[in-house]
Order: sequence, then structure tokens, then C-alpha cells
Amino acid sequence: MAKKFSGLGRGLDALIDGADAKSEVVAAGASSLNEIPLSEIEPNPDQPRKNFEAEALLELSESIRQLGVIQPITLRKVADNKYIIIAGERRYRAAKLAELTTIPAYVRDTTDEQMMEMALVENIQREDLNAVEVALSYKSLMEVCNYTQEKLSERIGKKRATISNYLRLLTLPAEIQMGLKEKKIDMGHARALISVVSEADQMDIYSQILKNNLSVRKVEELVRKMAEQSVDEDENSGEKPASDENASDEYLLLRDMLTDLFPSNKVALTRNAKGKGKVVISFGSDEELEKLMEIFDSIKH
Repeated sequence: MAKKFSGLGRGLDALIDGADAKSEVVAAGASSLNEIPLSEIEPNPDQPRKNFEAEALLELSESIRQLGVIQPITLRKVADNKYIIIAGERRYRAAKLAELTTIPAYVRDTTDEQMMEMALVENIQREDLNAVEVALSYKSLMEVCNYTQEKLSERIGKKRATISNYLRLLTLPAEIQMGLKEKKIDMGHARALISVVSEADQMDIYSQILKNNLSVRKVEELVRKMAEQSVDEDENSGEKPASDENASDEYLLLRDMLTDLFPSNKVALTRNAKGKGKVVISFGSDEELEKLMEIFDSIKH
């Protein structure tokens, strides 16, 4: 009897029950295992994964020639003799290269949103995705299903902090994101660069990484020194906390709002004579940081 799951904490199997080739019966809403003609199958135009490595596809196609398709793909029937791939486009492409005429598949009865969710979750569970592809999949899943980071964390079984770290990669300049996709830098480099405020400074450090093959530790050191220098410049600029007597109503209101929102954290507002300033919210551990992120997420949504 098919197992039933309440969420996505165990990955795609929680959405597509019976996707494993060892499953005896498929989930409710899916047909029994069928051999579907490849000519009747089309890739999902909204498939989040666009690039398929040619050499890996050839290797898979050779395996399929010898052993057949071991794990069925999952399809959605959209018309008579017409199906859209939910999960398994790589196997579908390899089967075509192997010159098969049919492929084993489960056929699911799903809505557009459910199909997109399944495709995205399958994408997320792949181990060969680069960090930017993972981040884009998280972002798409949140947009398609109207999930908060907390809800997404529950659905896919990933820590909320992990999801947030990936999403923050999408704030980096496009060139740096491309460098991460092409493995010119790794996740550690990218995470260090996220904390750099100026895009120009981010690009400067990125150039240094490529030119001098800097380690993650060295980049973190550069970023830390840059942050310390920025603090020194702010102090020299005369930036300081405003007294209640001289502060504007807006300044006092913001300070009180932030203090109420973050009662367990030190909140500091500073500004100089020209009105330039900053807001600093301190935290003492990863756990406190995660709580801060939850508060911001609840405000956003």
C-alpha cells in the first residue's frame, strides 16, 4: 500500500508518492505505471532547470540502452495523447538519445500550481545543482505557492536559515552570481560578499578573488577590515545617536517601533548633522539571528 506524507520534508517523494521505482502502488491521483510514447511527451516549459550537461546525458543514455529506464518519470496528461513532464526530464532526454520509443511513467492528475511545485521540489532535491539554481528554485517555489520562508522550510525539510542564506545570494551582482554558477567561486566566497554593502566593493573583492585565487578565509578577512574601516569613517563624520530633544518625531517613532519589535536585541540608531545615519540591530548567536529573520519575514508577509 502506498505511503502517505503530509508535507515535503522528505523531498519529492512526499509530493509524488510512488516516484521511487520500488514502490508497489502509486499515490492517489496517479495512474498505474504506463509505457508512454516519447512522441507524446513534452518538457515542462516552466521547468526551472534549463541546462543539462551533454556528457552526463550521453552517459545516462548509454546506461538506458543497457539496462532500460530504472526509475519511471512523472507526467501530467494535458490532452489525449499529450503529456507534460513533471519530474524526470533528464531521463526523458536520455531515453530519446538512446532511441527508445516509449518510457515508463506515472501520470498524475494535478493543477498548474501543483505541477510547478513538484518540478521545483524535484529540482531542489538534486545534489548537482549549483547554489544559484537552488536559490532560484526556492524563490520560484515561494512565489508560485505564496510561501513564507518559514512555510517553505516546513514543506521541504530544510532549515529556515539555510533557505535565507541561499536567497541572499540573489542580491549579489549578476556577474558574481554567474561566477558562482560557473564555479569560479564557491558558496563561502559568496556568503562573505553578501555582507559588503557597496556593489562596487563587492565587485572589487570578486576581482581580487579571481586574480589572486583568494581563499574563503582571506575574503572574510578583507570584508571584516572593510567593515571596520567603514565604522571608523562614520565615527569621524560625526555620526552619533540623536538626543530626544534634537530628534525628529520620525526618528523617535522609528526607534520606539524597532525597540518594540526586537525587545531581546540592542537597537542603535545614529545620524549626523546632515541627517545621514544607520540602524544597527545586534544579535549574539545564530539562534538570535534566526529569530530576527523570522520577525522580518512576518512583517514582510
